[in-house]
Amino acid sequence: MNIQWFPGHMAKTRRILSENLKLVDIVIELLDARIPLSSKNPEIDEIIKDKPRIVALNKSDLADREISKEWSKWYSSQGYTSIFIDSIRGEGINDLKAKLRLMMKGKIERDRQKGRIFRPIRTMVVGIPNVGKSSFINKVAGRATAATGDRPGVTRSKQWIRINEEIELLDTPGILWPKFDDQQVGLNLAFTGAIKDEILDTTEIAARLLARLSQTYPENLKARFKLETVEGKDGATLLEETGRKRGCIVSGGEVDYNRIAAIVLDEFRGGKIGRITLERPESVW
Repeated sequence: MNIQWFPGHMAKTRRILSENLKLVDIVIELLDARIPLSSKNPEIDEIIKDKPRIVALNKSDLADREISKEWSKWYSSQGYTSIFIDSIRGEGINDLKAKLRLMMKGKIERDRQKGRIFRPIRTMVVGIPNVGKSSFINKVAGRATAATGDRPGVTRSKQWIRINEEIELLDTPGILWPKFDDQQVGLNLAFTGAIKDEILDTTEIAARLLARLSQTYPENLKARFKLETVEGKDGATLLEETGRKRGCIVSGGEVDYNRIAAIVLDEFRGGKIGRITLERPESVW
């Protein structure tokens, strides 16, 4: 299955990011805590270069707690400042603001010694579509300032957002690379909703997701869909059994695959199957 998605406006966004980088002091790279590798735009490092950065892993409430601890240790070992956040409930937001101030403490002090007038810390938020960037910005600001939605590509235009006397955010649309070198990355993004369902075969995506979860979270799968066994079964079989358990049947006794696929994807993305992380730090190697 070959997954590609690169709307035209995203090429422009990449140029805007490069142009505006010189306006900010620090970058907040927003990732999906369930797929830290797949939700990282591989071009970001090249664009940001040596600019100070905080890695904020959003949707931490949906991620496996134990694996999140592994990721936290890994980022620390790589010299990154990272924090797990939940932009819906606001968990981790105050800690993030504190980290911003701490990382910029030296610059603020140098400016003060030179007699420069204090100005807010300027930061840029970057992330792929549907990583929760608008919800994150609204929670940081404490008010609705950015367009939000559960569909990728909602945020489009550039805007400065004054958080408080100390912090300003330059909101930028999420960007996604034009080609996935690893199709597993494409699948992970499809599983979590970072790619529009309208351009995907959701039946195949749901079947592949069930196959993956049967190997990594079999007990969650059995409990949620009341399946007796999942081990050793392929995705198509699991999707059919799940459809029958949920009563997704059309005339003739056939399974309504489109309906059950939508249910499976929706319940996974909403955390109803459990707290699930699809990537571990060892995947980096």
